[in-house]
Amino acid sequence: MANRFEGKVVAVTGSGSGMGREVARMIAAEGGSVVVSDVIETRAKEAADLIQSEGGKAVGLKADVTSQDDMDLLVKTAVDNFGRLDAMHANAGVAEPTFGTTTRLHEVGAAAWDQIMNVNGRGIFLAFRSAVTQLLKQGSGGVLLATTSAAGSFIYPRFPLYAASKFAGNGITKAFAVEYGPQGIRANAMAPFHGMSPNLLMPADAPVLGKSYEEVGGPWDPAGNPGAMPLALPTPPTLRDNANLALFLLSDESRYISGEVIHSVSGATSARVAMNFGSAAAGDVVPEDVRAALDSSDK
Repeated sequence: MANRFEGKVVAVTGSGSGMGREVARMIAAEGGSVVVSDVIETRAKEAADLIQSEGGKAVGLKADVTSQDDMDLLVKTAVDNFGRLDAMHANAGVAEPTFGTTTRLHEVGAAAWDQIMNVNGRGIFLAFRSAVTQLLKQGSGGVLLATTSAAGSFIYPRFPLYAASKFAGNGITKAFAVEYGPQGIRANAMAPFHGMSPNLLMPADAPVLGKSYEEVGGPWDPAGNPGAMPLALPTPPTLRDNANLALFLLSDESRYISGEVIHSVSGATSARVAMNFGSAAAGDVVPEDVRAALDSSDK
């Protein structure tokens, strides 16, 4: 466990902040060499410097996941600095700004669609494409991992374009798994619910918080929030809770897992799709008037 990435080289997009940065730090702490990339150059360099100060091996560069040239450069940087590439974590993502949109879907402009789809869909495709080109040259298999979202399975209100792009990311990942499995290359997506970084919805030049929404959102209620996350634990979910799954999927421990979309830090939120129509089970996630109707129907 302590050296799962000894001798491995991993590139992580969008790793200047948030979960990506945490993944890069953890890979380096377990013996891996990491190429940190971010569309904000200072973030990438600062993350790489942080990893080096912690005793890890890392290099940072500016790279835009919507640019094929930049993704090719990311892979080249891994090979030039560390001799090879073993895994690509396509982690970069964007969402509707200011915590979602109130614009009706039919009124959303094509530019907004292009911006989000280019990062969250095209960005995964280009990162994987560049990585696979190198992995096939090496001939020793490899790992592709995408960070998508629970929104790629369940539509989030106010985030329609984000959700559409995450469905696309899941599909791209499965396509790579099928296409390149015969060459020993596996591809999976991790789909977080909770424990993600507020930096996603902040301006690109905002300070890197290094904490999850729940950690910065005020005092944590150890009784939990049944409406949003039924699991009750003494401390809030963290970036590392998600990063732990990323490391498992990037490591040889998951060598026979491919083509899967795995939810992380759900706290059983995904169980909501298995609806129990009794009012007692509905709890505080169903409006009062609907619960009253359910009570009547139970009788």
